[in-house]
Amino acid sequence: MLAQHTDETGQAFTPDALDTVWAQTQGQPWLVNALASEACFATAAGRDRRHMVTAADFFEARERLIQRRATHLDYLTDRLDEERVRRVVEPILSGATDSDHTARDVAYARDLGLVARDPPLRIANPIYAEVVPRELTWATQEGLVQEAAWYVDPDGGLDVVALLEAFQGFFREHSEHWVERFHYREAGPQLLLQAYLQRVVNGGGRIEREYGLGRGRTDLLIIRPQHDRVRRFVIECKVLHPRRSLESTIDEGAQQTAGYVDRCAADAGHLVLFNRNERRSWDDKVFHHRPSAGGPDIHVWGM
Repeated sequence: MLAQHTDETGQAFTPDALDTVWAQTQGQPWLVNALASEACFATAAGRDRRHMVTAADFFEARERLIQRRATHLDYLTDRLDEERVRRVVEPILSGATDSDHTARDVAYARDLGLVARDPPLRIANPIYAEVVPRELTWATQEGLVQEAAWYVDPDGGLDVVALLEAFQGFFREHSEHWVERFHYREAGPQLLLQAYLQRVVNGGGRIEREYGLGRGRTDLLIIRPQHDRVRRFVIECKVLHPRRSLESTIDEGAQQTAGYVDRCAADAGHLVLFNRNERRSWDDKVFHHRPSAGGPDIHVWGM
């Protein structure tokens, strides 16, 4: 389709732009068409056929589609309130190692297009993976007072340590109230963190999300321009399993986070551990282990 557009108008696409369209949509026809239409017709720059469409153009188009809640996306997010959809999607968002969905639940989610047709069980494409948590946390984001300017360092970069320190205090004070408001309560801590980050990162960057049922974690990648470079920060979320020690969870999680940092060529990594054991005190749950000398640049946060 994009090649036909080039043939008819002379407007070309960079190789990165073509890769981005496929990666973001996984070939879903409506998404491909909507992204291309937004990038090539919705702005003055896009309508200039001398302008070569870039990956950045498609990411900007993606953001406009999501914020506008285009009809197709609105239809999908309406289905999130259905219990049979929740049973499939909630453990994917939380990285849970078990779930209570049935084969019919999975078939229904696949028929909707929310979940990929082939295993492993996962959200169908990165655009849907972005839309789902935003929809589930929209009201929460609107209720937060965080501003991006609060977490910008003197060099104009995002101060992720300060951001997570602030979230740590917010989570300690407000988590019980906010998590109870989520229909997807088992994924509540991860969703609350994503709402908090989204509120801040929207001021000039984006978040890429990776989910997978049974992995026991949720992977987030903050991408934010800083002057003439792009900086990347990995945030990996895990829920402490009641039958596993804190030490072994940290060791495993730090290795996973370091691997993700290496794969994404990120500047730093942050492992966030949510302890939902009501018998433990907040003083035991809340901590911040900074990177050790000579080791990987991984911060470990207890929530």
